[in-house]
Amino acid sequence: MYMTTPCDNSISALIKQKAFDLGFDLCGIAPSRTLKERENVLREWCSHGMNSEMSYLAKNIENRINPKCLVPGAKSVIVTGLNYYTDNKQEEHDVPVISRYAFGINYHDVITKKLDILIDFIRNAKPEMEGRSFVDSEPLLEKAWAVEAGLGWQGRHSVVINNKLGSFFFIGIIILNIELDYDKPFRGNRCGSCRLCIDLCPTGAINEDGTVDARKCIANLTIENRGPIPEDIIPKLGRRVYGCDKCQEVCPWNKNAKSHTTPEFELPAELKHMTTEDWINLTGEQFDRLFKNTPVERRKYEPFMRNVIIVTKPVS
Repeated sequence: MYMTTPCDNSISALIKQKAFDLGFDLCGIAPSRTLKERENVLREWCSHGMNSEMSYLAKNIENRINPKCLVPGAKSVIVTGLNYYTDNKQEEHDVPVISRYAFGINYHDVITKKLDILIDFIRNAKPEMEGRSFVDSEPLLEKAWAVEAGLGWQGRHSVVINNKLGSFFFIGIIILNIELDYDKPFRGNRCGSCRLCIDLCPTGAINEDGTVDARKCIANLTIENRGPIPEDIIPKLGRRVYGCDKCQEVCPWNKNAKSHTTPEFELPAELKHMTTEDWINLTGEQFDRLFKNTPVERRKYEPFMRNVIIVTKPVS
């Protein structure tokens, strides 16, 4: 685990200890404030169309930068990190590939349950407390708040990097209307002159300013995108049909990444050993059974199979 073990009985220390007990690998606390410095970056990114078809990202920007829009009277933002890295990958050669984060049970459900337990724990100590948990569920700048709570810095690929855990971790957030003890925000970054994520991105989707052009990003094109994948992108997919881990895989901060300890994120044996023929012949019934309650389920069978057909089609 990579969070400091609490050494006193303050409510903040107890919150962190409870987060540790629940299986979280990271936990930090930041004072609620309006992230005005992030507003122009977000607006400019959207104005250039880099949010692709995700038009919702251009809406409710005030909500995204101001926690009080989500929890009236917000004073504290608790940010947790849950490792999902694993070396236990698909074993068959040249098969359609899905991202590590989608191997097991949907992380939204796993983390929300843990955060709700943590909220109940806090409410027992502070009955007057009001708060909500968030796991990609509302307009909220999760990565920015991870930096504010001291969990790490945003790398050149925009993903948050922790100097001990790396970047393969999910972010969960609780916003509360009570004051707590606060961690120092992480200032600067430790990427140095390294630009492997930029140079080795298959589609050149990572911008020099640390933002990502979703119109080129394989993760977006294979998950969120509802239209056909651009013809010039198809040869660069590298058999990826759901997500892309490339920028994290080449990051030096992940070279010593340790496998997660969350059973719900384990790769099912059936998925691990599927051959190319198994993928091509996957039926709707098999898809529903294999990906039930996983992130892949929301992609639906037909769009998912379009990706499978694209990456397994023989090169003419």
